[in-house]
Amino acid sequence: MRRLLTSVVVFTACIAPLVALMFGAMAGRLGVNPAEMVIRSLGEWALRFLLLTLAATPLARWFHVGLLLCYRRMVGLFSFGYGLLHLIAYVWLDHFFVWSDLLDDIVQRPFIVVGITTLVLLIPLAITSLARVRAAMGIRAWKRLHRLVYVAAVLALVHYFMLVKADLTEPVVYTLVFALLMGARLPLKRR
Repeated sequence: MRRLLTSVVVFTACIAPLVALMFGAMAGRLGVNPAEMVIRSLGEWALRFLLLTLAATPLARWFHVGLLLCYRRMVGLFSFGYGLLHLIAYVWLDHFFVWSDLLDDIVQRPFIVVGITTLVLLIPLAITSLARVRAAMGIRAWKRLHRLVYVAAVLALVHYFMLVKADLTEPVVYTLVFALLMGARLPLKRR
């Protein structure tokens, strides 16, 4: 019962930014460029959830809370979901599904290719997140495949840096968080 309640809390926390964004859109509270706000918010939440996924292992190790690892998959799937919604919102709200305009935009703005590549790398991770797929693959192959999450995180950060035109504060903060998480994964020297 406790685990179910925790799952509901984690799920609710993950879906809350999307619900808040939808209510903000319906209430007309997304600023002067609501389409850009939706696209940007979805992308930022995809990155945040990706970093939270990477944070599960070090936090579980530091605080001896193995329960965190039980929700890593859910948070990772939300990262993929927000990333997919980010792409859909871009195609829909920025280009209204006019594919020729979209292709022109991709050619002129290479950060879009980096973002799409990031999402493509997350697809096999999302597909193989099911327990039976993991069992069918074998744990070694599954772990090797899921190392793509590190490449995806780096590409997501590169995408964000390329996107931002003036104030680099947020991409720098996310990059520092990523660097700390990667540093936390390094084995400590034993004395």
